[in-house]
Amino acid sequence: MAARKDRNRQRRRRGRFGFLYKLLSFLIIFAALVVGCVVFFRVNEITVEGNSRYTAQEIIAASGVKVGDNLFLINNPQTVRAITRALPYVEKVSPVKTLPDTLEIHITESRACAWFETGEGFWLINAGGKAVELTQDREKTAGLPEILGLTTLNPVLGAPVTAQLEEQVRLEGLKGLLTALNGKGMAQNVTSFVDLSSTNAIYFDYGSDLTVVVPVSVDFDWCAAALKGTLDTCQKQGQLVIGTLDLTYGDKVAHLLPDRWLPETMGAAPSESPVPPEEPEEPEEGTEPSPEPTAAEGEG
Repeated sequence: MAARKDRNRQRRRRGRFGFLYKLLSFLIIFAALVVGCVVFFRVNEITVEGNSRYTAQEIIAASGVKVGDNLFLINNPQTVRAITRALPYVEKVSPVKTLPDTLEIHITESRACAWFETGEGFWLINAGGKAVELTQDREKTAGLPEILGLTTLNPVLGAPVTAQLEEQVRLEGLKGLLTALNGKGMAQNVTSFVDLSSTNAIYFDYGSDLTVVVPVSVDFDWCAAALKGTLDTCQKQGQLVIGTLDLTYGDKVAHLLPDRWLPETMGAAPSESPVPPEEPEEPEEGTEPSPEPTAAEGEG
């Protein structure tokens, strides 16, 4: 009986030592791996892809990563934040760690789509409403529309533009419009103005002879498709599109008005400005825009 108790006691002791041995072995192996990573997996090469405005050297400097840093200890979110804050035109950053010693930085840059003026100078923004550049050189605004009728609040370089609460809907409408046009490759045709003075509509130029009116809150992809469809149809028919193309009516039909609306700052008389409906209706989901321009009621 005593011998059996001794054997059981020895088994329990061996079991405890066995567990401690396994734990110690795991810790030793883990420490060896960590030391190996720290010692051997150091950044030897940093590459940059997708950049055009900024040089690879500028992007690498902004990232804060240096040759010799440990590849596994690089904080990807921190690297992304550092680059986008330092280089406002950078829209997206994707750091990729490639063993054994390479960091690849993939860049997506945005472009300026519009501008507004403050006492500091001319602010350029991208389609998402981010302030990408502050300049005193008016020539840098050439080919970009001026944002009218919006009061911005203390713009900060590299940060989204903000507006007063009562103008927030207009700001969101501006971003939605620019994003839709930019996504369809149409933004380059808006070169003069985007007017947000109206509470329920956005006016913008498109080409040299046309002003387009869209609701301030709408499916802007639909509006862009309606605009493109109208222009394509008129081109096939050999018809010039001159005047004001009104997309604020609730019948999902583009109305082409003969008189062109222009902002008062561009010398337009109030009588030349067609007034959109008070509450433009948003197109129903699944409804295709009619590309055929029609005359508005009361038009001579």
